[in-house]
Amino acid sequence: MANDYNFAASLMRILSEKYPTKESIYEKLIYLQSRLCMPKGTEHFMSDLHGEYDLFLHIINNCSGVIREKVDNVFGDYMGEEEIAEFCTLIYYPKEKIAQIKSQGRDTPAWYRKNLARLVKVAKYMSYKYPSFKMRDLIPNHYETVILELLNTHPESADEQKIYYEKLLNSIVEINSGEDFIYAFTALIKRLAIHRLHLVGDFFDRGDRPDAILNLVMNYSAEVDIQWGNHDILWMGAALGSEVCIAAVVRNSLHYNNTDVLERGYGISLRPLTIFAANLYPEENPIRAAEMAILMIMLKLEGQLIRRNTDFKMDSRLLLDKINFDDMTINIAGQNYKLNGIFPTVNKNNPCALTDDEQEIIENLRQNFLESANLQTHVDFLYKKGGVYTRHNGNLLFHANVPLNEDGSFKKILFEGETYSGKNYFDYVDRRARRAYYEKRQEDLDFMYFLWCGLISPLAGREFHTFERAFIDNKDVWKEPADFYYNLIDDAEICDKIFEEFGLDSSGHIINGHVPVRVRKGESPIKAGGKAVVIDGGFSTPYHEKTGISGYTLVSNSRGLRLLRHQKIADVKTALAENKDIESTAETVEILSRRMTIGDTDHGQGIRDEIIGLHKLLLAYQSGTIQPKN
Repeated sequence: MANDYNFAASLMRILSEKYPTKESIYEKLIYLQSRLCMPKGTEHFMSDLHGEYDLFLHIINNCSGVIREKVDNVFGDYMGEEEIAEFCTLIYYPKEKIAQIKSQGRDTPAWYRKNLARLVKVAKYMSYKYPSFKMRDLIPNHYETVILELLNTHPESADEQKIYYEKLLNSIVEINSGEDFIYAFTALIKRLAIHRLHLVGDFFDRGDRPDAILNLVMNYSAEVDIQWGNHDILWMGAALGSEVCIAAVVRNSLHYNNTDVLERGYGISLRPLTIFAANLYPEENPIRAAEMAILMIMLKLEGQLIRRNTDFKMDSRLLLDKINFDDMTINIAGQNYKLNGIFPTVNKNNPCALTDDEQEIIENLRQNFLESANLQTHVDFLYKKGGVYTRHNGNLLFHANVPLNEDGSFKKILFEGETYSGKNYFDYVDRRARRAYYEKRQEDLDFMYFLWCGLISPLAGREFHTFERAFIDNKDVWKEPADFYYNLIDDAEICDKIFEEFGLDSSGHIINGHVPVRVRKGESPIKAGGKAVVIDGGFSTPYHEKTGISGYTLVSNSRGLRLLRHQKIADVKTALAENKDIESTAETVEILSRRMTIGDTDHGQGIRDEIIGLHKLLLAYQSGTIQPKN
């Protein structure tokens, strides 16, 4: 009890340093209690971006269509469709649009005044969720005073206000700062549209610019959290020096023909590999030859990893030693299959051993990965902002799956002599992935590869059949076993069990990606009556034909939850030339019976805790227990 009293007294003394007078407490309490009543900020959820920078950039610039909705609400009654489209393009791409306007000779003082006035109206309309001090934080530096003055002036209320407002706009244009203020206003509007951005995994692979996406996210103004995807964890493992992760990363980049991210984005040279591969497979084109060479290195390293990590339960992937080199067949699960490839570097007596040349190739690549400053910066960011899962405002976010048995019970998984399941398995995975970052022990680097492709990995939940797809024509063996989660998540009782396991109320939502929703075939992303939402809509171009759409954004605002289905996304050139915008359809997931306030959020709970502490300090001041400063 004495320790508790001393701790509480210490907290009061610390709090009194921040609020040394009763008046300072009055001011803060009034603000905090009022803040609880304001509408909660808008959250956007996206997943499986897979390097598609142009698509991501456009969605971030138009805030998944939210900005167009706001512009329609403000100007829909007295601006035509073409005029609205051009104004929205100005908000999305101000620098490029102004350059276009200048080239057309339309950059007159009247044009600047008109568009600045429009931007002021949109910003006013969107700012109601934010207190004045927060608005100052959102406005780009050096523009706060003038922009706040414009936002707080009401020209419709009195002639004096109108004169003052017009003088502000005219002065901006007269001193040739209209362009700069348009940049500032458009940045502000985008910041007002998205309060928090949730990225539910898989920045990497397939598309060629994950590095550009991460650069954009690192400099993004909204709050950001990340749930690691299996493609992310693979690159993270590679950046930490895991040779098998490096081989898989290089193989994926070659397979999807997006080596630019390695060579230009991260400065990783593939030249030694391509020279080596050209000698091994002289009849193949250079990309295909390099892919075949690195695939064999990967399979050998994978075999070594499986043998030294029995906990991974990946023995079924030990296939190189099952090859019959006399008739070029392989025995899988008691059945023989004809192989369609050649294996010039495989030692029949020790199939998983690298040749001296292969060892030199992988060591060279490892050094490249470790020395890539840009890659190391991005991986540091993924560790700082990311994790295996996130609980936020009653929702549970993770990339892939919660490992389940067929009956819906949590799968018990043994690692390092301890058994894990459900939430404590997620916590263990998170801890061990971070241990790999700090300690870089071989067993933890191996664990990163397991997380990429293990059947019992919560970031994958699927047994990869890479060997079968590469060397066997019979597609019966291509099918990859998956965790029962993917079939059971449409069951409301299973969702409730997962909510309880993670300490959440069943009124929330499970939000994950990983498995593309095939809308074209009638699949729905909304599961279990809205308790779960799968938001992998196929951002990656190779998936567009499979899914029939160009991705999803889930939007949570104070009124409910909507899923935006992006049908077609214009590239930047088309957007500028034709004022084309994103084509999206909205599906309501949930409509709230009352508007959700900050008091209903996790942040609101933090505010209430702060209010309790301030009331205690005020009582201490009033009772004389602590003396306030004059």
